[in-house]
Amino acid sequence: MAHHALLAYSTTDGHTRQICERLKFFMTALGQQVTLVPLEQASALNLKQFERIVIGASIRYGHHQPQVAQFIARHQALLEGCASGFFSVNIVARKPHKSQPDSNPYLKKFLRQIIWKPQLLAVFAGKLNYPAYGWLDRQMIRLIMLITNGPTDPTMVVEFTDWAQVEAFAHAVCALPIVEAPGLAAAESPGLP
Repeated sequence: MAHHALLAYSTTDGHTRQICERLKFFMTALGQQVTLVPLEQASALNLKQFERIVIGASIRYGHHQPQVAQFIARHQALLEGCASGFFSVNIVARKPHKSQPDSNPYLKKFLRQIIWKPQLLAVFAGKLNYPAYGWLDRQMIRLIMLITNGPTDPTMVVEFTDWAQVEAFAHAVCALPIVEAPGLAAAESPGLP
């Protein structure tokens, strides 16, 4: 029987959704049943039906969207009680020394702000798509790229995502041990007098 996983994402420009779609592809190929939804729709689901829950969230101007921490706080107990993972998508992760959960400043900062301790963490480098941004965002992001030695050509589209890393994360999610519901194991085991 396939286990049921939830991939819930918070995205600014759509790239985090694309990463989740790729995760779903790999996880489905590994025999996992996957539901993929925007984070704002996830609370309407019966979250108890999922054995695994993974949340993906993009960074813009150094922060995840507020709804990410709000969702986590609202469903803290449920997230703690199942196999769970979290990944952050940001451009700074294009740099090798900032591409891991323990070295990415945005993920480290976010984890200090929440109580939930996901069993699995990842950081994926995002996508820079200057033509898709509004004028102000384009100028702000160009300034940030100038300061951090990134590409500044306003016509550029650069995808920094390491898709092999995304595939490896999908395998790691599918390998997470399923957490038994409290009391389930005891109910299935013969009682001792």
